[in-house]
Amino acid sequence: MRFSSLGRLALLASLPAFVAAEPMLTSNSLNTCQDDSSFTASLFNVVYTPNNNSASVDIVATSSVEGNVVFDVAISAYGYQIIRTTVDPCKAGLAGLCPMTAGKIPLNFNLPVGADAASQIPGIAYNFPDLDATVRVFLNMTDTGKSVACVEADISNGKTVDLIGVKWALAVIAGLVLVASAIVNGLGHSNAAAHIASGALSLFGYFQAQAMIGLTAVHMPPVVRSWTQDFQWSMGIIKVEFMQDIFTWYQRATGGTASTIFDSLTTVSVQVEKRAIPDAAVNLYRRGVAAVPRVATSLMRRANVQTGSGSYIVYGIQRVAFKAGIETTNLFMTGLTFFCLFVVLTILGVAAFKGWCELAAKKKWIKPDTFLEFRNGWLTVLKGILFRLTLIGYPQMTILCLWEFTQVDSPAEVVLAVFFFFGMTATLGWAASKVIRIARRSVAMHRNPAYILFSDPQALNKWGFLYIQFRASAYYFILPVLGYLIIKGMFIAFAQKSGTAQAVGLLLIEAGWLVAASVMRPWMDKSTNTFNIAIAAINFINSIFLLIFSDVFSQPPLVNGVIGLILFFLNAIFALVLLLMVIVSTILVFWRNNPDTRYQFMADDRASFMKSQSQLTGTTELDALAATARGDKGGYKPGLDLDDDNESISSESMRRRTDTSLMGAPNHAGSGSLRGNMNPPRSPVDPSVPLFPAAGGPPRAPSPYGNNPAAFRAQHNASPWQRGAGYDH
Repeated sequence: MRFSSLGRLALLASLPAFVAAEPMLTSNSLNTCQDDSSFTASLFNVVYTPNNNSASVDIVATSSVEGNVVFDVAISAYGYQIIRTTVDPCKAGLAGLCPMTAGKIPLNFNLPVGADAASQIPGIAYNFPDLDATVRVFLNMTDTGKSVACVEADISNGKTVDLIGVKWALAVIAGLVLVASAIVNGLGHSNAAAHIASGALSLFGYFQAQAMIGLTAVHMPPVVRSWTQDFQWSMGIIKVEFMQDIFTWYQRATGGTASTIFDSLTTVSVQVEKRAIPDAAVNLYRRGVAAVPRVATSLMRRANVQTGSGSYIVYGIQRVAFKAGIETTNLFMTGLTFFCLFVVLTILGVAAFKGWCELAAKKKWIKPDTFLEFRNGWLTVLKGILFRLTLIGYPQMTILCLWEFTQVDSPAEVVLAVFFFFGMTATLGWAASKVIRIARRSVAMHRNPAYILFSDPQALNKWGFLYIQFRASAYYFILPVLGYLIIKGMFIAFAQKSGTAQAVGLLLIEAGWLVAASVMRPWMDKSTNTFNIAIAAINFINSIFLLIFSDVFSQPPLVNGVIGLILFFLNAIFALVLLLMVIVSTILVFWRNNPDTRYQFMADDRASFMKSQSQLTGTTELDALAATARGDKGGYKPGLDLDDDNESISSESMRRRTDTSLMGAPNHAGSGSLRGNMNPPRSPVDPSVPLFPAAGGPPRAPSPYGNNPAAFRAQHNASPWQRGAGYDH
């Protein structure tokens, strides 16, 4: 067999670029794979097209080798070596390489590739997405046989799973499901809305977990890098050309120095790090630093690792930015801006919907009671939505803000990072503490945390995003969720220089989260628990794969190639199943007259406590009597807000229970206050008058317990508001 033409292709055509309709193999960087390598390339672009059997070569190499060399070429796919041969540049007629001379070697020519070499390339190499193929070449001195250099290039075919259509589809589906949950809730189907919202948030969390895998500094196979790139939109990493110009201007205007890696692609190669950063690259980088002014050196350390030959190496968060076409110094501002835009557009959307509802009700396009609760308390609903958006964007902003602390792109950006990270953390922490205080107050008063958490519409609309997806007794679980997110974000942001540390840390975090979710099962019902535990299990499996990719086990490259394919297919199938489950459940909700019947009612009996505003605006005598029997304040108080100093069903009831001067007072509750009035208001119901007077109707029979509903409750044990919630014993 003739290997000379194949050797030329192997030596010159190397790393992947995958960008054309016609079959091709491309490479755009040459990596060193040996300490003190005497041959490097700052620019390396090779494109082989089988249709014309030629390779276009554009190389700027630097060599310190003098004399005749032999190329020892090894070609592997997915870690499996398929070709091993030697090439003599003198016999192959490679101009400028026989003999090898010291200095800079510019090469720009078209190299014909023989039919024999082309026939050895399988057809699948041109079609399988994210081809994981590598060419490694050792330069051995002819006279001594000693290796003086090692270079490695990755080969691409232009096909990838990193597709803009996939990103749009995932983003649109997640957004529509969240909107659907809000609409269903506005129509009064709170149980169905809670299930849809919980599924949508869990799905979005899974998307963000996939994106976080790509943000780690662990060296991953090409298909894993591209797959995780499909989910980077969930972290706000979205390229818009004019925005990038604005971010670059803002950074320079506030004292920063913007990286210009994309402006240098015609003269400098960028190595998208696939395996561990070679020691040779780090050594070359250190040697290059000594010869560069301090300002430029600082930029290189902050933005990307630059080797002594002039090429760049990107990994981790920088790798994601480069793949997205974003300068690394603009990444923080990109994520921050899209989060803010998301919040602003949501506010405008809610306000516009409120205006449309009022207009539609006035024009009688909809029934007067449609979306009544939203229309009457839309500001409280908006507060709850903003809190929910803060929770959704917290993983994204945690990673980007903490990473910005290590980059210091400009003083102003660091200030923004401090404000958003600590502001969002304090906001969510304070909201979680409010939920816990409300729940504890409910337990102290009613022996049931669900009572106040779900019976107060303002508390439910404002704080419900933190606990409605959990069962009532697991109201505190939002704190473990926040802790899980912040610790995970710290490992990703602060350990960018050690992929192994990130892999081990994420493995422990995901293992702990899986155990907690499986043992505690905090979500509201069995199906929701299964949904979230399955996501936790997949995240744990992914963390195991990530540990394998870190080469901590020193496994052969073939293992990494196979594991990369398994990770891709496993997560692609799982993501498809999750999407179908969420889409089908959402569609079925709109097809049912009463969507709540599709879901079993919660064991915590929350449905018994949920009181919509339309239900509470009634002032009938029956409502007042029911409120008196329960020991609640009668009627609905629009100003009720448990996080203010206003009166609430809990604060007033607690005062009655703890004020010794009122211990003997009847437990009647009207809409008035007992403060400053030792004579409690009388019940609006006159026992001597029939409850529902009708012509000729018999008078109401007197209660055998008189005006003391507490006697009835004592005889029948627990309050009807407590029965069935697991607090009877």
